[in-house]
Amino acid sequence: MSARAVVTGIGVTAPNGLGTEQYWAATRRGDNAIGEVSRFTPDQYPARLAGEVRTFDAAAHLPGRLLPQTDRMTRLALVAADWALADAGLTPDGRTDAGIGEFDIGVVTASSSGGFEFGQNELQNLWSRGSQYVSAYQSFAWFYAVNTGQISIRNGLRGPSGTLVSDQAGGLDALAQARRQIRQGFRAMVSGAVDASICPWGWVAQLASGRLSTSDAPERAYLPFDAAAGGHVSGEGGALLIVEDADSARSRGARIYGEIAGYGTTFDPPPGSGHEPGLRRAIELALADAGVTPGDVDVVFADAAAVPELDRAESHALTAVFGPFGVPVTAPKTMTGRLYSGAGALDTVTALLAIRDGLVPHTTNVTPAAEHQIDLVVERPRTMPVRTCLVVGRGYGGFNSALVVRATD
Repeated sequence: MSARAVVTGIGVTAPNGLGTEQYWAATRRGDNAIGEVSRFTPDQYPARLAGEVRTFDAAAHLPGRLLPQTDRMTRLALVAADWALADAGLTPDGRTDAGIGEFDIGVVTASSSGGFEFGQNELQNLWSRGSQYVSAYQSFAWFYAVNTGQISIRNGLRGPSGTLVSDQAGGLDALAQARRQIRQGFRAMVSGAVDASICPWGWVAQLASGRLSTSDAPERAYLPFDAAAGGHVSGEGGALLIVEDADSARSRGARIYGEIAGYGTTFDPPPGSGHEPGLRRAIELALADAGVTPGDVDVVFADAAAVPELDRAESHALTAVFGPFGVPVTAPKTMTGRLYSGAGALDTVTALLAIRDGLVPHTTNVTPAAEHQIDLVVERPRTMPVRTCLVVGRGYGGFNSALVVRATD
């Protein structure tokens, strides 16, 4: 269990950029990708803004035979996987000159709100034939299998596979599971998450949480840690990463972005119990797992719920671990919206790029409220040495996860 897990490939499909460098350039500039929903008419809904991947053309990236068989979430994930494998120097069937074979590479991803579009289409098709029960079964089967099965089949990967469901924490949980597989002897894993549910059925499900912003102003709709915080904006997309055994990566001369060094996860106590939420403990577990102290962390990528009581709980957890204003904190997801399971994976990519370039992206449009005693990076990116990052994710229902990524020598 001592093998080190490093990241050797990245594929990004985000609202503010397709591909790693396009996304990173937009994030450094502070480009806001939030706008009115265009994939359906949102007029009848109280929330009408989203972070959509508006420039994505599946037909330009995938074989035509795949398009009738897949929904938007699957297409975004397949393209992200293609880009990640290519970035890592792995061929589509998983083989390399370094002797990595199809059974040495697996796929573990996360899913949260994705699959709704596929399910909605099946319901519409089968309702017309009076068979809605079969449709519901198919949609949920697709929900759990799409990310892993389609990626594995397309790329001929026969290693371990799985899909985790823990909402916004899911992308981090998937990367941690990939690290476990590396420690058990597998050479590489495709991991992370891509989510997409900007369709009427998915929209209603998200509205049921009561956490969506109802603002119609793209620059004022998603304001975590701000006195005007009133809910988050939904988004689609995410990132897939190649997590590889460090010795394997070095033996084949692969570029290494950084190491997945630590992970912690907890579950919140029941509401009204009087017990502390589990986020602080998840952070402490991740730091201990990585063998680092709070003083070693250069920046925290926040969950950033933009719900006042949830923001308060997060800032309190960060203050308890790092002290008041003890570490820079950022939430670049204000440019994209919350991508559900895709958020943690994309934040992890952003952390690795921050390490690479010595630059912390800023939290756009936010003026931190005085009650949050955190050093929130706002107005412009902050240039500074970055070697160790903490990425935080919380899922609806009480999931808390924290991931430590750091530079490698």
